[in-house]
Amino acid sequence: MQYTILGIILMIIMLLYFKVANQFNIIDKPNERSSHTEITLRGGGIIFWFSALLYFIQHIQDNYFFFTGITLVSLVSFWDDIQSLSNKIRISVHFLAITLIFYNLNVFNLMPLYGVVITYILSIGLINAYNFMDGINGITGLYTLVVMGSLLYVNTRIQLFIDATFIKYAMIASLVFLFFNYRKRAKCFAGDIGSIAIAFWVIYLILKLILVTSSVIWLLFMAVYGVDAIFTIIHRLYLKQNIFQAHRLHFYQILSNEYKIQHRLVALYYAIAQIVVSILVIFLYQKVQDTLLFIMIIVPLLLIYTLKFYLINKSNLKLNT
Repeated sequence: MQYTILGIILMIIMLLYFKVANQFNIIDKPNERSSHTEITLRGGGIIFWFSALLYFIQHIQDNYFFFTGITLVSLVSFWDDIQSLSNKIRISVHFLAITLIFYNLNVFNLMPLYGVVITYILSIGLINAYNFMDGINGITGLYTLVVMGSLLYVNTRIQLFIDATFIKYAMIASLVFLFFNYRKRAKCFAGDIGSIAIAFWVIYLILKLILVTSSVIWLLFMAVYGVDAIFTIIHRLYLKQNIFQAHRLHFYQILSNEYKIQHRLVALYYAIAQIVVSILVIFLYQKVQDTLLFIMIIVPLLLIYTLKFYLINKSNLKLNT
């Protein structure tokens, strides 16, 4: 009953937000690099912050640092959705928000200095990777459901590391968002506020699980996004492109834009791929060494990713004939 009521409340909040977005013209206009072709409301991912707020109200004594952090990244991201901000401002706020959860999770005492530095880089990188990957209908909502579902399973069956309700609130928000986004013509997009807020939520959970289990293997719960985002950045650096500018070189963009595969189907492919990865991680946890498991999962994903270059070349050949 609790989650049904939460879903109804979030649905009402979303409908109210649509009125605000319409009133203040908070929209996403497609350009030559976009994967969509119609003007759509932006910032629907604000629902993730509201879900965090509702949880915080009920558990204020335990989640002050997390809620402050997600509020900071949500605020600066929403501002960026309305009026573009410089990368320095956004990264600075991300750094501050990550510092808050590091303090909350006692990272500074549990890790050596080099470990803290690496964790900062990974955390800020994953936040931006989540944002880079939010480009087609359904991909953020479906992928988030898979990641959160994987974490919930681990929390229930393998290692209790957090209040399960905390994970379920993110999943309910994802379902509400998908109701409006997982359509041929989406009612709204997540915007930076959505992708970055939920990425912050995911990072907090994965980091907490890593600290509790002393295993970094849980990073593979974001392996599909990670491989696509990291190697697309490397590809763009090779092409001497500005990695902070919009582009159409992610694998999902090639499938959606060049090969005209329906957005919802591509989003589903990514979700299914991550489900397979998560099942392998859960099944092989403590049965296979972490390094070997990373290799077993990352190498096949990288091989799949390289198909992008074949598809690009094939698309270029068609254009030239």
